[in-house]
Amino acid sequence: MNSISGQAGDMNDSAKQAASRAGDNPVVEWGARLGYGANGVLHFLLAWLTAQVALGGSGDDKQASQSGALATLAQESIGQLLLWVLFAGFVLLAIWQVTELFTQSEVFDKAKAGGKAVLYAALAWTSFTFASGGRSSSNKQSKDFTQTLMDAPAGQVLVGAVGVGILGIAGYHVYKGWKEKFLEDLQEHPGRWAVIAGRVGYIAKGVALAAVGVLFITAAIKHQSGKATGLDGALHSLLDLPAGPVILVLIALGLAAYGAYSFARARYARV
Repeated sequence: MNSISGQAGDMNDSAKQAASRAGDNPVVEWGARLGYGANGVLHFLLAWLTAQVALGGSGDDKQASQSGALATLAQESIGQLLLWVLFAGFVLLAIWQVTELFTQSEVFDKAKAGGKAVLYAALAWTSFTFASGGRSSSNKQSKDFTQTLMDAPAGQVLVGAVGVGILGIAGYHVYKGWKEKFLEDLQEHPGRWAVIAGRVGYIAKGVALAAVGVLFITAAIKHQSGKATGLDGALHSLLDLPAGPVILVLIALGLAAYGAYSFARARYARV
């Protein structure tokens, strides 16, 4: 038994060392920085689309979502080239997060790295889809995902659990922004402007995610998968609130601030 445990420990150490070497590779390191810059571009586009929703200028073909932002980029003359750059950045950032999954010791840090790896891999795939001339819809994906969960045993409970989980992530974003915990992700202080941008950006993202979580919980309670329409649907639902356009403009400014912080993170990130 001790021999088996020892072998398992040696294999675990070897995996950590391999992951650490991969994470320290200059290509992966600079690729991660490129990925953070790509995330900044994405959030600037999201901010623009959110402002369009607030001002009543968004059509059905312009969703205020990640896929909507990438679709907007694809329509520009230089958009295809930028989409390939975003694809490369998100792929390398996902790889770096996978190395963090193996090298981190705390369960929370491992879970966070794993979740981010999945997120950036999904963004890489969506970028690739648009760069290669395809199309994608975050709204449809959210509805299909919710319907799949709803059809499973205890489906309403599962959809509600997803909503609660998203609310938890939203709360963490607000906490991270308010307490300036994002500075722990950086290797040195980025300057006061970046701190302000990061603080405003994380809180705004938290508010937007909270709206998404509420839609999932509503879908679970009403047993209607169509209610869970992702970020675009969440932003449109906020538009119906008193002072809704003002709230959306503030969220748009916050997303732009997060985009600005992402560029600072590309330079100062602890990778």
